[in-house]
Amino acid sequence: MKKGRLEAFSDGVIAIIITIMVLGIEVPEQVDWQGIISLWPRFLSYVLSFIYVGIYWNNHHHTFQAEKKGVNGKILWANLNLLFWLSLIPVATGWMGQHEFSRIPVIFYGVILLMCALAYFILISQLKSSEGEDSIIAKAIGKDFKGKISIVLYIVGMLLANVNSFLGFGVYAVVALTWLVPDKRIERLYKEPVQ
Repeated sequence: MKKGRLEAFSDGVIAIIITIMVLGIEVPEQVDWQGIISLWPRFLSYVLSFIYVGIYWNNHHHTFQAEKKGVNGKILWANLNLLFWLSLIPVATGWMGQHEFSRIPVIFYGVILLMCALAYFILISQLKSSEGEDSIIAKAIGKDFKGKISIVLYIVGMLLANVNSFLGFGVYAVVALTWLVPDKRIERLYKEPVQ
């Protein structure tokens, strides 16, 4: 199967996820600055989640640009698994923002981020398996230190959220910042001739 349908479907789901997140920010009743200021927890939650969804969309795009052999059933299911966990980001975002970064919502947000990372790891593993060890994807991803350390940091963030929820949120923000610059490994390799 060609990758075009998978990419189009994924793009559509990700666009809907972002739309649902922004609709979770209610328009203030007040007509003064206090109305907007009172939205800071929801807005801050939205900003971090928007960044995360953007990171996944960006890396998904780059990864599938390097995919050459077509997608199989395992890749389709791995992609659906990723989209499932990404689709829960609006719920976690809304809960965390509505309750002003309370402990349990921040931990739940971390659980969703962890599951997204694990789902992406599974997707990458399926792509590497399908494409082969000499493929652009396998060469670019390598041992994926950045992906593995992110998983560890999500767990650290959840543990820290038990002490102080803003510490946990801070760890999640740091992980997002490390991924904010698009991963150039794949882009660099698929522009170079493969030997």
